[in-house]
Amino acid sequence: MTPVGTVADLDTEALAERISQRLRAGDYSRWRDRVEQVGGCSVPIHLVGEFEVTHRGTGQTLTRRAGTVLAPCGNRRESVCPACSDRYAADAFHLIRAGLSGGKGVPDSVAGKPRLFLTLTAPSFGPVHTRRVLASGEVIRCRCGQRHHGEDPRVGTALDPGSYDYAGAVLWQAHAGELWNRFTIRLRRELAKAAGIKVSEFAGEARISYAKVGEYQRRGLVHFHAIIRIDGPGGADDPAPAWAHPDVIANVVPTAAASTVVRRTLPTGDGVVQPHRFAWGEQIDTRTIAPADVVALEDGEGTITDAALAGYIAKYATKGTTASETADRPFRSDADIDAISTTAHHRLMMRTAWDLGALAGLGYLRRWAHMLGFRGHFLTKSKHYSTRFGQLRNDRRSWYYEQMLDRLGVTEDEITVVNHWNHVGTGYDTDAERELAAAIYQRQRERRQSQHAMEAPSWNC
Repeated sequence: MTPVGTVADLDTEALAERISQRLRAGDYSRWRDRVEQVGGCSVPIHLVGEFEVTHRGTGQTLTRRAGTVLAPCGNRRESVCPACSDRYAADAFHLIRAGLSGGKGVPDSVAGKPRLFLTLTAPSFGPVHTRRVLASGEVIRCRCGQRHHGEDPRVGTALDPGSYDYAGAVLWQAHAGELWNRFTIRLRRELAKAAGIKVSEFAGEARISYAKVGEYQRRGLVHFHAIIRIDGPGGADDPAPAWAHPDVIANVVPTAAASTVVRRTLPTGDGVVQPHRFAWGEQIDTRTIAPADVVALEDGEGTITDAALAGYIAKYATKGTTASETADRPFRSDADIDAISTTAHHRLMMRTAWDLGALAGLGYLRRWAHMLGFRGHFLTKSKHYSTRFGQLRNDRRSWYYEQMLDRLGVTEDEITVVNHWNHVGTGYDTDAERELAAAIYQRQRERRQSQHAMEAPSWNC
């Protein structure tokens, strides 16, 4: 039991007093309104300037706002800003869902096209602690001889760090994005072969549209979840060719994945330059995507509904990593690696990426050492899959603008808008304000959840 009157107790009491003082401050209501407008953003951007709407005919100022305002930081990572992460997740959901069942400028006919959910994994770079559970609920012993519990931090870490190929793991991670690109090229070739057409004719017959998200496994290596859709050559508006079927895609995916290779000659330390071969792991999962009106989330053949899948992809687009695996920001020196809280296994991956980054041709690894060498975007899509994040943000701004015009009772042609702001700061002044902002975010989140409950998928990949 912790003794009463410890430093922790005193710090908590002091923070509570500072929060109480902020609540009683004369400007608190105005401050709260500004924070509510940015959804309780954890690190809001402070802007100073003015916004003014003037009627062109009369010269009358219809509305004006000047001084300092807050803008959301826009960070997608939940560990950095839960509020902005929620907004990004909502946009990701709509982007993914539009490519599955239409909307946001995408025709509804995409729901009837051949679609597949694919998972590609990283290869092994050495044995790690594992936790496998039988259908009976029994936990299988790990190779270390123990039965690990679900939250055991050793799960996913190297059994023998001395023999684990950390350099290979980091370099594979750095080339994972290129490996995906090569896979899509190989997939087109295999589909052309299955359809009985020449590879050169594929672009005139069909188009592969996709959206993928990267998710860290507990061993610190990403695997990719991807939605593959077959369109006609014109994209989402163009019907898929007659030969296209989900089973056709599923049958050629293993071949395409097994034959996808990236070869590079790279230094790995001590000035030694050697050839490297980067490929996918042996674990590949494919599942047919059913229309939204299918009640069951997953049937005996592994069918998934598009609504549940969109929510799953959106969740991992914002989660990406957990605090135990990576850091939230790039390292400025190797001392930063020692300062973060993580497992010895993940720290070794970071250290390896940092050290490799000192070698000729691998300098980029230092910029991505905090991400264990992975330098790609967590959510990417092909051009014709669906709408863009930028378009969703523009649509949101347009909606607010139209609401303002309706409120003022004018049209766009009747007004002149002055909108000029400069950045002057970031974040909150005190820990009390940060705590209050977090409470505002949580309250708004609970309100949204009660109004628009989104069913979370219960299956795992």
